[in-house]
Amino acid sequence: MPYVFVGSVAVGPLFGDRTFFGSFGAQLSAFAVGLPLAAITALFPLTRPMSVAAVRALCAVPDESLADGPARTRAARGRTVAWFTLHLGLGGVVSGMSLALPPFAAFLVALPFVPALRDDSTGPPPFFDEPWWLVLSPVAGLLSFAALAACAAAAGGLLARWAPGLLGPTPADRLAAAERRAADLAVRNRLARELHDSVGHALSAVTLQASAARRVLDHDPEFVRGALAAIEETTRRTVGELDAVLGVLREGDGARPTAPAPTLGADLDGLLRRTRAGGLRVSATVDADPDTLPPQVSREAYRIVQEALSNALRHGGDATSVTLRVAVVGTELTVTAENPLPACSPASRPGGGHGLRGIADRARLLGGTADAGPRDGTWHLDVRLPLKDERVERQQ
Repeated sequence: MPYVFVGSVAVGPLFGDRTFFGSFGAQLSAFAVGLPLAAITALFPLTRPMSVAAVRALCAVPDESLADGPARTRAARGRTVAWFTLHLGLGGVVSGMSLALPPFAAFLVALPFVPALRDDSTGPPPFFDEPWWLVLSPVAGLLSFAALAACAAAAGGLLARWAPGLLGPTPADRLAAAERRAADLAVRNRLARELHDSVGHALSAVTLQASAARRVLDHDPEFVRGALAAIEETTRRTVGELDAVLGVLREGDGARPTAPAPTLGADLDGLLRRTRAGGLRVSATVDADPDTLPPQVSREAYRIVQEALSNALRHGGDATSVTLRVAVVGTELTVTAENPLPACSPASRPGGGHGLRGIADRARLLGGTADAGPRDGTWHLDVRLPLKDERVERQQ
């Protein structure tokens, strides 16, 4: 109606103030002038979000077939303009029918039963007094109501059918949505790896340390004290790492961890000490200066070593030993770990098996490779991380 009112101001002088509201042609002209005005206002950014909200509420269109946010490309704005103009055009037609047709239909239904309507001084058409018309007028009135309902339903169905095509996502919208999903998935996977490696390793180490301490409680108190100290250090450190990861979850993707991530140079010795306190015999050889490694490589290599020791703790059985070697070979940092396979394979827990996948993901993100599997009665892990790679430099 606001657009029609503005259109009436434009065409009103052509028809005269007295004849405008009584002239169907004048009102149709105002409607025709109002539609281009509606098309112009549809260029405002909020038009598409408002239209999408209306379609979702009224047309039962699936959410995934509609775009979110303002139209950013010329094609998207053009389709939004087409939708808004079509929506208001059909809405104006149905609105005009809803204002004019019900009173006329009610008049036809009541005509045979109210003689005063036939004697109206306004002078109804002469055939209103004909017997055949008096019989058919209620049917015509009911058909008018049905025609109004059918037109409204047809207009709604047409809009619901065209909404996905005119308000649906453009290729640019789909690309932006895919990039957002990929970024969210990458953050979720990174947080999942951090939780799995830090908390999973800590729980495995604490479990084995407590079990070993319980077995020698009566005859080796020194070992028990060392195991309890290792449990205390492991849990304290893991709580700090967990707070850092949960802080990222609470504050969003751009949040900075509240605690520095562990690295080979600063934390490898502590990791080996805590692991040995749990009864795992670790023979470690480090042929590299961890302090000179790129920060991202050092962080990821620490997590890889941590996961390798966790796998040995969880799956190696009793009296397990691990041979660990960290070295720089050419332009690569290599991490290799070997431990004997147990006589019987331990039962796999539901939902397990993410550790090796996490190692492979970490290596792949840095442009490296990871290979793991049984070899001649031992479990062998071989990871190679490039020290000079565009991905390494970009992630630092």
